[in-house]
Amino acid sequence: QVQLVESGGGLVQAGGSLRLSCAASGRTFNNYDMGWFRQNPGKQRDFVASITWNTGSTYYADSVKGRFTISRETAKNTVYLQMNSLKPEDTAVYYCAAKAKYAYNRSLHYTAASSYDYWGQGTQVTVSS
Repeated sequence: QVQLVESGGGLVQAGGSLRLSCAASGRTFNNYDMGWFRQNPGKQRDFVASITWNTGSTYYADSVKGRFTISRETAKNTVYLQMNSLKPEDTAVYYCAAKAKYAYNRSLHYTAASSYDYWGQGTQVTVSS
């Protein structure tokens, strides 16, 4: 059974940094994309960043390019989201997600939450002004 467990959220001042972690278990993730999404109450779940596990290829939402970095540590089966220069508008619950990849979609990047197969429970990030 796939489990994704996020950690690292918290309260930070604008301009500060946080690093989120997503510990993945239950299978090998060589053929998965791992994504980070965020959501505020009453709003849709928005794509933040994704990484293809076996190649390390990354993809970012325009709103976080140059400020956030997604990475993975294979030995620990963990995905990270390094968030720098945080803004109040980055405040949200951040979710880790996993999407299986196959030969036909190996080169594609998915940004729709509905495309992902597994989800973590989320971690709150609050950026004060």
